[in-house]
Amino acid sequence: MANSPPTCDPAAWLTEHGDYLYRYALLQLRDEAAAEDAVQETLLAALGAWARFSGKSSVRTWLTGILKHKILDLFRSRAKEPQFTPASDDPEAELALLEQALFDATGHWAHPPRTWGDPESTLEQQRFWETFIRCLEELAPTHARIFHLREMEGLGTDEICKELEITSTNCWVMLYRARLGLQQCLETRWGGQPA
Repeated sequence: MANSPPTCDPAAWLTEHGDYLYRYALLQLRDEAAAEDAVQETLLAALGAWARFSGKSSVRTWLTGILKHKILDLFRSRAKEPQFTPASDDPEAELALLEQALFDATGHWAHPPRTWGDPESTLEQQRFWETFIRCLEELAPTHARIFHLREMEGLGTDEICKELEITSTNCWVMLYRARLGLQQCLETRWGGQPA
């Protein structure tokens, strides 16, 4: 007997997966109303696409995939609107200046980061992740988005550039700024604390 897909019960989707989808959308969008809208649009799209659901993945995975597309659509529409003035007209020159400020002539840290104790036990601590999320939320939205796509979703530079319609140089500069901002925030709020 062939496996049949789960039954279509949108009320169960909201009960079982709504909080997860909302947290995911909120982390990406950092706007409660936009996150709620994205989840609602996801559930409506899922209802309309239910007949095509093959059941090869879990309902949560399927819904998350739809949500990712809704979020990407929103980012694409936002990218077409001017949101910020670039710090520099020459991102490569800016990247060179940032490197000069952080590294000496031999390529070593000019001011090495403080030690964080035992990294493995630190990563396991819930407080660290709460601090990390707060630091991520404090980054410029585009920087946080690029960091998330690269480091958490594992997308390559080409994929990120295509999704956000930016050049690879801009991508690397913004990713560099995101990493630097996270480092500084974590050192302020977490670095040096006992593991």
